[in-house]
Amino acid sequence: MLGDCLNIMRKMDDGCIDLTVTSPPYDNLRKYNGYCFDFENVAKELYRITKDGGVVVWVVADATIKGSETGASYRQALWFMECGFNLHDTMIWQKTARIPTQDRYYNTFEFMFVFSKGKPKAMNFICDHKNVTAGQKRRKDKCINKGKNEKHEDMWIVSSDYSRRENVWRIHIGANKETKGHPAPFPEELARDHIITWSNEGDVVFDPFMGSGTTAKMAMLNGRRFVGCEISEEYCNIIKER
Repeated sequence: MLGDCLNIMRKMDDGCIDLTVTSPPYDNLRKYNGYCFDFENVAKELYRITKDGGVVVWVVADATIKGSETGASYRQALWFMECGFNLHDTMIWQKTARIPTQDRYYNTFEFMFVFSKGKPKAMNFICDHKNVTAGQKRRKDKCINKGKNEKHEDMWIVSSDYSRRENVWRIHIGANKETKGHPAPFPEELARDHIITWSNEGDVVFDPFMGSGTTAKMAMLNGRRFVGCEISEEYCNIIKER
């Protein structure tokens, strides 16, 4: 939908969204292609429209202004918690490209805050972390009788080839031919993997800051339904082309 996300969300029903995956404009980019957004009320509306057990993935970073990082990402995380969300996980997107800086180490990451409305109902963890002990047997003591240590039985465990990945994801930046004309496109892999993890097929995925439309594309390709907002008509044209 073309329009201000706050105005559009206020017309949406309570508890209609299973998952939000988004990266909002931040700090000196808050005036986004000539527009700005009201973060505090956006977060409140996200809580209202999220289903119980639903998740919001909020990808954000801090700008450096007058020699200091702004810390806006931390304040946003705390505000989401004030609105009622749990901070389910603080994840890191480690970019393969780095931003040169003069007086600090090169910046290569953004936060991926995972907020949940209660306990997440979907947790389809991706298992692609190669185990160095794959195929090896190890003995595991299993305590029974509810932890009273009255009796133990030995169990042999065979290590699988792959285990659940860690919460630092190394992913290329999102620019490609499809996203030409947008200053900060979302990586398709990042959107896809969060959608797979925090939703099920048929669920409704939302992006209040659609940008070049990556979350929408990945939702549709992975059997989810989609709702989204974008205030810039220029970027809406990119979304339609994709």
